[in-house]
Amino acid sequence: MTATIKIGPHVVGAGERPFVVAEMSGNHNGDLNRALAIVDAVAESGAHALKLQTYRPDTITIDVDTPAFRISSGHELWGGENLYRLYERAHTPYEWHAPIFERARERGLTVFSSPFDATAVELLESLDAPAYKIASSELVDLPLIRLVASTGKPMVISTGMATVAEIDAAVRTARDGGAAGIVLLACTASYPAPPADSNLRRLPVLAGAFDVPVGLSDHTPGIGVAVASVALGACFIEKHVTLDRADGGVDSDFSLNPAELAALVAESGRAYAALGGTAIGPTPAEQEGLRFRRSLFVVEDVRAGDPVTAQNVRSIRPAGGLPPVEIDRVLGRTFATDVPRGTPLSWDLI
Repeated sequence: MTATIKIGPHVVGAGERPFVVAEMSGNHNGDLNRALAIVDAVAESGAHALKLQTYRPDTITIDVDTPAFRISSGHELWGGENLYRLYERAHTPYEWHAPIFERARERGLTVFSSPFDATAVELLESLDAPAYKIASSELVDLPLIRLVASTGKPMVISTGMATVAEIDAAVRTARDGGAAGIVLLACTASYPAPPADSNLRRLPVLAGAFDVPVGLSDHTPGIGVAVASVALGACFIEKHVTLDRADGGVDSDFSLNPAELAALVAESGRAYAALGGTAIGPTPAEQEGLRFRRSLFVVEDVRAGDPVTAQNVRSIRPAGGLPPVEIDRVLGRTFATDVPRGTPLSWDLI
């Protein structure tokens, strides 16, 4: 597997702590000041990057209100909504991008976006975006992928809903187009997503099939699925974030609040550290524990000639005496010398 790629100053891939990306999406609720407050909260959480979505309603759909342009009525969050109206509420205005990018960089965050058409790529290039994300629904838009790849930047591609053939076509297009490395994200493109649909075992399959680093774009509640993904090889974790779910917003129901985002950063780091290696045996941290394994000790004061009994020799902590397995070989023998209570039993004492 391709070990790593660079996104801004960050090395992302195998052998590196998970790269945690906070997706703002429409959780700014149409307020630039709230958007900037989200940037600050993401920076304070310890996350590595902020991601936006760069589109206008007219660049992602058209203003038509027929059934094809409405979300199914049974959808948990957006049932019955017209696409154009939803994207009007959710989009991040183009003129907000510069102040958001500036604030993110001031706060030490890497900042990039998902473009949805050529105007978005043009804007993001003017802001020197260090990488690009292709959303799951756009994975089949090979001309868009080709355009993004032509920037020569790294590309992160979400694979929600995609077949292996569709993923292969997208990866080939990105590689042939000049992308400076690719990360594939497992994704369940439902909002919110049931944890049971996460299928995290596909992560090593994606890594092996396409020879790329892999990660997770996660729309499940909480952080459990994202943390678990680290054990399956995820080196990139993306979660939507909001200031407070109680404030509402198009994505708030499946977004993390700042405290949860901070917990994700911490726990994904712990999960990565816990992977360790394949060696079986005591670790350096267990050396002190080895001193407190059980062994045979003299537990009563005895005199030379006294028999060894179950009352005066027992298997106890700490180590230092004969192994407990020797108890049957020493019972019934006699002590060769006086032995005080608390002495580790050795063959020269009996």
